[in-house]
Amino acid sequence: MPHDRLDQTLADELTELSDTGIAKGAEAAVTEVLGARGGLGPRYRLAGWDGDFIRMNSNSYLGLSQHPAVVSAEESGTQRFGAGPGAVRFISGTYQTHLDLERRLAGFHSREAATIYSSAYAAVVSTLASLIHADTVVLSDELNHNCIINGVRMTRPVSRSVYPHLDMESLDDALAEAEGIATRAVLVTDGVFSMRGDFADLGAINEVVAKHDASFSENVVVVVDDSHGVGAYGDTGRGTEEITGGSADVLIGTLGKAFGVNGGYVTGSETLITYLRERGPMYIYSNPITAGEASAAEMSVSVLDSEEGVELLNHLSEMTRRFESGLADIGFETISGPHPVTPIMVRDTERTASLVGHLFENRVLATGLNYPVVPKGDEEIRFQVNADHTAADIDYVLSVLAGFGS
Repeated sequence: MPHDRLDQTLADELTELSDTGIAKGAEAAVTEVLGARGGLGPRYRLAGWDGDFIRMNSNSYLGLSQHPAVVSAEESGTQRFGAGPGAVRFISGTYQTHLDLERRLAGFHSREAATIYSSAYAAVVSTLASLIHADTVVLSDELNHNCIINGVRMTRPVSRSVYPHLDMESLDDALAEAEGIATRAVLVTDGVFSMRGDFADLGAINEVVAKHDASFSENVVVVVDDSHGVGAYGDTGRGTEEITGGSADVLIGTLGKAFGVNGGYVTGSETLITYLRERGPMYIYSNPITAGEASAAEMSVSVLDSEEGVELLNHLSEMTRRFESGLADIGFETISGPHPVTPIMVRDTERTASLVGHLFENRVLATGLNYPVVPKGDEEIRFQVNADHTAADIDYVLSVLAGFGS
Protein backbone atom coordinates (compact mmCIF):
# COMPACT_ATOMS: atom_id res chain seq x y z
CA MET A 1 0.00 0.00 0.00
CA PRO A 2 1.19 3.57 -0.60
CA HIS A 3 2.49 5.49 2.38
CA ASP A 4 2.96 8.92 0.86
CA ARG A 5 1.34 10.74 3.79
CA LEU A 6 3.63 9.00 6.28
CA ASP A 7 6.66 9.80 4.11
CA GLN A 8 5.65 13.47 4.07
CA THR A 9 5.32 13.54 7.86
CA LEU A 10 8.73 11.92 8.25
CA ALA A 11 10.25 14.31 5.72
CA ASP A 12 8.88 17.29 7.66
CA GLU A 13 10.44 15.96 10.87
CA LEU A 14 13.78 15.44 9.12
CA THR A 15 13.67 19.01 7.81
CA GLU A 16 13.04 20.29 11.34
CA LEU A 17 16.00 18.30 12.66
CA SER A 18 18.20 19.79 9.96
CA ASP A 19 16.92 23.36 10.43
CA THR A 20 17.52 23.24 14.17
CA GLY A 21 21.06 21.91 13.70
CA ILE A 22 20.55 18.64 15.58
CA ALA A 23 20.40 16.23 12.65
CA LYS A 24 23.34 13.85 12.60
CA GLY A 25 23.43 13.90 8.79
CA ALA A 26 25.14 11.54 6.38
CA GLU A 27 27.77 9.22 7.79
CA ALA A 28 31.34 9.35 6.54
CA ALA A 29 32.51 6.02 5.11
CA VAL A 30 36.07 4.90 5.85
CA THR A 31 37.63 3.42 2.70
CA GLU A 32 41.16 2.75 3.96
CA VAL A 33 43.14 2.68 7.18
CA LEU A 34 46.78 3.73 6.94
CA GLY A 35 49.05 2.37 9.64
CA ALA A 36 51.22 4.46 11.96
CA ARG A 37 54.33 5.86 10.32
CA GLY A 38 56.83 8.70 10.65
CA GLY A 39 55.97 9.50 14.27
CA LEU A 40 52.27 9.76 13.47
CA GLY A 41 49.43 7.47 14.42
CA PRO A 42 46.98 5.83 12.01
CA ARG A 43 45.24 7.88 9.36
CA TYR A 44 41.90 7.27 7.67
CA ARG A 45 40.63 7.89 4.15
CA LEU A 46 36.99 8.73 3.57
CA ALA A 47 34.77 8.15 0.55
CA GLY A 48 34.49 11.33 -1.51
CA TRP A 49 37.26 13.23 0.26
CA ASP A 50 40.90 13.80 -0.47
CA GLY A 51 43.60 13.60 2.16
CA ASP A 52 44.24 11.54 5.27
CA PHE A 53 42.23 12.16 8.44
CA ILE A 54 43.24 11.78 12.07
CA ARG A 55 40.43 10.23 14.08
CA MET A 56 39.64 11.88 17.42
CA ASN A 57 36.21 10.29 17.80
CA SER A 58 37.00 6.62 18.21
CA ASN A 59 36.05 4.42 21.17
CA SER A 60 39.01 2.16 20.43
CA TYR A 61 40.91 3.66 23.35
CA LEU A 62 43.85 1.24 23.22
CA GLY A 63 44.04 0.99 19.43
CA LEU A 64 43.52 -2.77 19.65
CA SER A 65 41.22 -2.95 16.62
CA GLN A 66 44.39 -2.72 14.49
CA HIS A 67 46.60 -4.87 16.74
CA PRO A 68 48.17 -7.68 14.65
CA ALA A 69 47.56 -10.36 17.28
CA VAL A 70 43.90 -9.36 17.64
CA VAL A 71 43.32 -9.33 13.89
CA SER A 72 45.08 -12.68 13.53
CA ALA A 73 42.97 -14.20 16.31
CA GLU A 74 39.76 -13.12 14.58
CA GLU A 75 40.93 -14.57 11.27
CA SER A 76 41.88 -17.85 12.97
CA GLY A 77 38.55 -18.12 14.80
CA THR A 78 36.62 -17.44 11.61
CA GLN A 79 38.59 -20.01 9.66
CA ARG A 80 37.93 -22.57 12.37
CA PHE A 81 34.22 -21.97 13.00
CA GLY A 82 32.89 -19.89 10.10
CA ALA A 83 31.56 -16.38 9.62
CA GLY A 84 28.45 -16.52 11.80
CA PRO A 85 27.09 -18.44 14.81
CA GLY A 86 24.09 -19.80 12.94
CA ALA A 87 21.66 -19.62 15.85
CA VAL A 88 20.97 -18.16 19.25
CA ARG A 89 23.13 -19.74 21.91
CA PHE A 90 20.71 -22.10 23.63
CA ILE A 91 19.78 -23.69 20.29
CA SER A 92 23.15 -24.28 18.65
CA GLY A 93 25.00 -20.96 18.63
CA THR A 94 27.48 -21.47 21.45
CA TYR A 95 31.08 -22.10 20.38
CA GLN A 96 34.12 -22.94 22.44
CA THR A 97 35.52 -19.46 21.81
CA HIS A 98 32.45 -17.96 23.52
CA LEU A 99 33.06 -20.06 26.63
CA ASP A 100 36.80 -19.30 26.61
CA LEU A 101 36.12 -15.56 26.39
CA GLU A 102 33.58 -15.67 29.22
CA ARG A 103 36.03 -17.43 31.51
CA ARG A 104 38.72 -14.89 30.57
CA LEU A 105 36.45 -11.93 31.31
CA ALA A 106 35.33 -13.37 34.65
CA GLY A 107 38.95 -13.86 35.68
CA PHE A 108 39.97 -10.40 34.48
CA HIS A 109 37.28 -8.83 36.67
CA SER A 110 37.77 -11.25 39.60
CA ARG A 111 34.18 -12.48 39.28
CA GLU A 112 32.75 -15.98 39.41
CA ALA A 113 31.23 -15.87 35.94
CA ALA A 114 30.50 -13.79 32.85
CA THR A 115 28.22 -13.94 29.84
CA ILE A 116 28.47 -12.19 26.49
CA TYR A 117 25.89 -10.44 24.31
CA SER A 118 25.68 -9.07 20.79
CA SER A 119 26.36 -5.55 22.13
CA ALA A 120 26.75 -3.68 25.39
CA TYR A 121 23.41 -1.99 24.67
CA ALA A 122 21.79 -5.43 24.56
CA ALA A 123 23.64 -6.46 27.71
CA VAL A 124 22.31 -3.46 29.65
CA VAL A 125 18.71 -3.71 28.44
CA SER A 126 18.59 -7.48 28.96
CA THR A 127 20.10 -7.25 32.45
CA LEU A 128 17.68 -4.56 33.61
CA ALA A 129 14.71 -6.41 32.12
CA SER A 130 15.78 -9.49 34.06
CA LEU A 131 16.46 -7.86 37.44
CA ILE A 132 13.64 -5.31 37.71
CA HIS A 133 10.28 -6.76 38.74
CA ALA A 134 7.01 -5.32 40.04
CA ASP A 135 8.35 -5.11 43.61
CA THR A 136 11.52 -3.20 42.70
CA VAL A 137 12.49 0.44 43.04
CA VAL A 138 14.94 1.79 40.46
CA LEU A 139 17.40 4.63 41.03
CA SER A 140 19.27 6.09 38.06
CA ASP A 141 21.74 8.94 37.52
CA GLU A 142 20.22 11.69 35.38
CA LEU A 143 23.09 11.54 32.84
CA ASN A 144 23.02 7.79 32.33
CA HIS A 145 23.42 6.48 28.79
CA ASN A 146 20.44 5.97 26.51
CA CYS A 147 20.69 2.18 26.91
CA ILE A 148 20.04 2.51 30.66
CA ILE A 149 17.22 4.99 30.14
CA ASN A 150 15.48 2.76 27.60
CA GLY A 151 16.22 -0.38 29.62
CA VAL A 152 14.47 1.11 32.64
CA ARG A 153 11.57 2.37 30.52
CA MET A 154 10.90 -1.18 29.33
CA THR A 155 10.34 -2.40 32.90
CA ARG A 156 7.47 -1.97 35.38
CA PRO A 157 8.96 -1.33 38.82
CA VAL A 158 6.95 -0.04 41.73
CA SER A 159 8.79 3.29 41.36
CA ARG A 160 11.59 5.00 39.44
CA SER A 161 13.79 7.77 40.77
CA VAL A 162 16.28 9.81 38.75
CA TYR A 163 18.80 11.53 41.01
CA PRO A 164 20.89 14.61 40.03
CA HIS A 165 24.19 13.77 38.39
CA LEU A 166 26.67 12.29 40.89
CA ASP A 167 24.65 13.73 43.82
CA MET A 168 25.16 11.27 46.67
CA GLU A 169 22.99 13.21 49.10
CA SER A 170 20.04 12.99 46.72
CA LEU A 171 20.72 9.30 46.18
CA ASP A 172 20.75 8.78 49.93
CA ASP A 173 17.40 10.57 50.24
CA ALA A 174 15.87 8.57 47.38
CA LEU A 175 16.86 5.26 48.95
CA ALA A 176 15.47 6.39 52.31
CA GLU A 177 12.14 7.28 50.68
CA ALA A 178 12.03 3.88 48.96
CA GLU A 179 12.37 1.89 52.18
CA GLY A 180 9.27 -0.11 52.93
CA ILE A 181 7.72 0.06 49.46
CA ALA A 182 9.72 -2.67 47.70
CA THR A 183 11.67 -5.84 48.35
CA ARG A 184 14.47 -4.95 45.96
CA ALA A 185 16.25 -1.78 44.89
CA VAL A 186 18.29 -1.55 41.69
CA LEU A 187 20.72 1.34 41.55
CA VAL A 188 22.02 1.70 37.99
CA THR A 189 24.73 4.07 36.80
CA ASP A 190 27.30 4.55 34.12
CA GLY A 191 30.85 4.03 35.31
CA VAL A 192 32.13 6.69 32.91
CA PHE A 193 29.62 9.16 31.50
CA SER A 194 30.44 8.99 27.84
CA MET A 195 29.57 12.55 26.85
CA ARG A 196 31.70 14.15 29.55
CA GLY A 197 34.40 11.74 30.65
CA ASP A 198 33.55 12.13 34.33
CA PHE A 199 32.76 9.06 36.40
CA ALA A 200 30.70 7.68 39.25
CA ASP A 201 32.46 7.42 42.61
CA LEU A 202 31.64 3.79 43.29
CA GLY A 203 33.24 3.98 46.73
CA ALA A 204 30.82 6.73 47.74
CA ILE A 205 27.91 4.85 46.17
CA ASN A 206 28.82 1.73 48.14
CA GLU A 207 28.79 3.76 51.37
CA VAL A 208 25.32 5.12 50.64
CA VAL A 209 24.01 1.68 49.69
CA ALA A 210 25.40 0.12 52.88
CA LYS A 211 23.19 2.47 54.93
CA HIS A 212 20.00 1.19 53.30
CA ASP A 213 20.69 -2.37 52.15
CA ALA A 214 19.17 -4.04 55.23
CA SER A 215 15.85 -2.30 54.55
CA PHE A 216 15.35 -4.31 51.36
CA SER A 217 14.86 -8.06 51.74
CA GLU A 218 16.42 -8.64 48.30
CA ASN A 219 19.17 -6.06 48.75
CA VAL A 220 20.12 -2.82 47.03
CA VAL A 221 21.79 -4.12 43.86
CA VAL A 222 24.41 -1.86 42.26
CA VAL A 223 24.48 -2.22 38.47
CA VAL A 224 27.32 -0.40 36.70
CA ASP A 225 27.75 -0.04 32.95
CA ASP A 226 31.48 0.64 32.65
CA SER A 227 31.68 0.30 28.89
CA HIS A 228 33.78 3.44 28.54
CA GLY A 229 35.83 2.70 31.65
CA VAL A 230 37.19 -0.82 31.29
CA GLY A 231 40.44 -0.75 29.33
CA ALA A 232 40.47 3.04 29.14
CA TYR A 233 41.80 4.00 32.56
CA GLY A 234 43.04 2.57 35.83
CA ASP A 235 46.57 1.29 36.35
CA THR A 236 45.67 -2.12 34.94
CA GLY A 237 42.62 -1.12 32.88
CA ARG A 238 40.00 -2.35 35.34
CA GLY A 239 38.21 0.96 34.86
CA THR A 240 36.01 2.77 37.35
CA GLU A 241 36.23 0.11 40.04
CA GLU A 242 40.00 0.45 40.01
CA ILE A 243 39.95 4.25 39.91
CA THR A 244 37.47 4.70 42.76
CA GLY A 245 38.12 1.66 44.94
CA GLY A 246 34.42 0.79 44.87
CA SER A 247 32.64 -2.17 43.35
CA ALA A 248 29.56 -3.20 41.40
CA ASP A 249 27.30 -6.14 42.16
CA VAL A 250 26.61 -6.40 38.44
CA LEU A 251 29.38 -5.11 36.19
CA ILE A 252 28.57 -4.57 32.51
CA GLY A 253 31.24 -3.90 29.91
CA THR A 254 31.78 -3.82 26.19
CA LEU A 255 34.08 -5.55 23.77
CA GLY A 256 33.57 -2.80 21.21
CA LYS A 257 35.49 0.07 22.77
CA ALA A 258 38.87 -0.39 24.47
CA PHE A 259 38.97 -4.06 23.47
CA GLY A 260 38.53 -3.01 19.84
CA VAL A 261 36.17 -5.76 18.68
CA ASN A 262 32.39 -6.10 19.08
CA GLY A 263 29.83 -7.22 21.66
CA GLY A 264 29.01 -6.71 25.33
CA TYR A 265 29.23 -8.70 28.53
CA VAL A 266 28.04 -8.96 32.13
CA THR A 267 30.08 -10.26 35.06
CA GLY A 268 28.95 -11.26 38.53
CA SER A 269 28.17 -14.25 40.71
CA GLU A 270 27.60 -17.69 39.20
CA THR A 271 23.95 -17.55 40.28
CA LEU A 272 23.41 -14.13 38.73
CA ILE A 273 24.94 -15.09 35.39
CA THR A 274 22.99 -18.36 35.22
CA TYR A 275 19.80 -16.40 35.92
CA LEU A 276 20.57 -13.87 33.17
CA ARG A 277 21.09 -16.70 30.70
CA GLU A 278 17.71 -18.16 31.63
CA ARG A 279 15.72 -14.91 31.78
CA GLY A 280 17.48 -12.30 29.65
CA PRO A 281 15.55 -11.59 26.41
CA MET A 282 18.56 -10.33 24.45
CA TYR A 283 20.53 -13.42 25.47
CA ILE A 284 17.78 -15.92 24.70
CA TYR A 285 16.40 -14.44 21.47
CA SER A 286 19.42 -12.77 19.83
CA ASN A 287 22.50 -14.24 18.17
CA PRO A 288 25.83 -13.86 19.99
CA ILE A 289 28.94 -12.31 18.53
CA THR A 290 30.73 -14.52 16.04
CA ALA A 291 33.32 -17.10 17.02
CA GLY A 292 35.96 -15.00 15.27
CA GLU A 293 34.98 -11.91 17.25
CA ALA A 294 35.10 -13.90 20.48
CA SER A 295 38.61 -15.13 19.62
CA ALA A 296 39.71 -11.57 18.88
CA ALA A 297 38.18 -10.24 22.09
CA GLU A 298 39.90 -12.89 24.18
CA MET A 299 43.21 -11.86 22.62
CA SER A 300 42.44 -8.22 23.42
CA VAL A 301 41.87 -9.08 27.08
CA SER A 302 45.19 -10.93 27.08
CA VAL A 303 46.99 -7.95 25.58
CA LEU A 304 45.47 -5.58 28.13
CA ASP A 305 46.30 -7.94 30.97
CA SER A 306 50.04 -7.89 30.16
CA GLU A 307 53.06 -5.60 30.29
CA GLU A 308 52.15 -4.35 26.83
CA GLY A 309 48.72 -3.40 28.13
CA VAL A 310 50.22 -1.41 30.99
CA GLU A 311 52.45 0.42 28.50
CA LEU A 312 49.44 1.24 26.32
CA LEU A 313 47.53 2.55 29.35
CA ASN A 314 50.47 4.68 30.45
CA HIS A 315 50.84 6.19 26.98
CA LEU A 316 47.09 6.80 26.75
CA SER A 317 47.18 8.60 30.09
CA GLU A 318 50.13 10.71 28.99
CA MET A 319 48.44 11.73 25.72
CA THR A 320 45.22 12.56 27.59
CA ARG A 321 47.09 14.88 29.96
CA ARG A 322 48.91 16.49 27.02
CA PHE A 323 45.63 17.18 25.23
CA GLU A 324 43.81 18.52 28.29
CA SER A 325 46.74 20.79 29.18
CA GLY A 326 46.87 22.10 25.62
CA LEU A 327 43.16 22.88 25.61
CA ALA A 328 43.53 24.84 28.83
CA ASP A 329 46.44 26.80 27.36
CA ILE A 330 44.34 27.74 24.32
CA GLY A 331 41.46 28.81 26.54
CA PHE A 332 38.81 26.20 25.79
CA GLU A 333 36.42 25.10 28.52
CA THR A 334 36.68 21.38 29.18
CA ILE A 335 36.03 18.75 31.84
CA SER A 336 39.42 17.45 32.88
CA GLY A 337 40.04 14.07 34.43
CA PRO A 338 41.91 10.80 33.98
CA HIS A 339 39.58 9.41 31.31
CA PRO A 340 40.49 9.92 27.62
CA VAL A 341 37.07 11.39 26.77
CA THR A 342 37.83 15.10 26.73
CA PRO A 343 34.97 17.43 25.75
CA ILE A 344 35.18 21.03 24.64
CA MET A 345 32.11 22.65 26.19
CA VAL A 346 30.95 24.95 23.38
CA ARG A 347 27.42 25.49 24.78
CA ASP A 348 26.02 26.67 21.45
CA THR A 349 24.66 24.59 18.56
CA GLU A 350 25.79 26.83 15.68
CA ARG A 351 29.27 27.35 17.10
CA THR A 352 29.60 23.62 17.67
CA ALA A 353 28.80 22.96 14.01
CA SER A 354 31.27 25.63 12.90
CA LEU A 355 34.09 24.19 14.98
CA VAL A 356 33.39 20.64 13.77
CA GLY A 357 33.50 21.96 10.21
CA HIS A 358 36.81 23.73 10.85
CA LEU A 359 38.30 20.52 12.23
CA PHE A 360 37.06 18.51 9.27
CA GLU A 361 38.52 20.97 6.79
CA ASN A 362 41.86 20.39 8.52
CA ARG A 363 41.41 16.61 8.36
CA VAL A 364 40.49 16.06 12.02
CA LEU A 365 37.48 13.86 12.76
CA ALA A 366 35.61 14.93 15.90
CA THR A 367 31.96 14.67 16.86
CA GLY A 368 29.72 17.56 17.83
CA LEU A 369 27.00 16.73 20.35
CA ASN A 370 23.88 18.85 20.56
CA TYR A 371 20.48 18.61 22.21
CA PRO A 372 18.82 16.13 22.69
CA VAL A 373 21.96 13.95 22.87
CA VAL A 374 23.16 16.34 25.60
CA PRO A 375 21.09 18.80 27.65
CA LYS A 376 20.53 22.28 26.24
CA GLY A 377 23.43 24.50 27.23
CA ASP A 378 25.83 21.54 27.31
CA GLU A 379 26.52 21.47 23.57
CA GLU A 380 30.02 20.15 23.08
CA ILE A 381 32.60 18.51 20.88
CA ARG A 382 33.70 15.20 22.30
CA PHE A 383 37.32 14.28 21.68
CA GLN A 384 38.53 10.77 22.44
CA VAL A 385 42.23 10.24 22.87
CA ASN A 386 43.54 6.81 21.84
CA ALA A 387 46.74 4.97 22.70
CA ASP A 388 47.75 4.96 19.02
CA HIS A 389 47.86 8.77 18.99
CA THR A 390 51.33 10.24 19.22
CA ALA A 391 52.53 13.51 20.73
CA ALA A 392 52.76 14.90 17.19
CA ASP A 393 49.12 13.94 16.57
CA ILE A 394 47.95 15.68 19.73
CA ASP A 395 49.97 18.80 18.99
CA TYR A 396 48.56 18.97 15.45
CA VAL A 397 44.96 18.81 16.68
CA LEU A 398 45.69 21.51 19.25
CA SER A 399 47.18 23.72 16.53
CA VAL A 400 44.03 23.30 14.45
CA LEU A 401 41.87 24.26 17.41
CA ALA A 402 44.06 27.26 18.16
CA GLY A 403 43.45 28.48 14.62
CA PHE A 404 39.68 28.46 14.92
CA GLY A 405 38.29 31.92 14.36
CA SER A 406 41.70 33.47 13.75
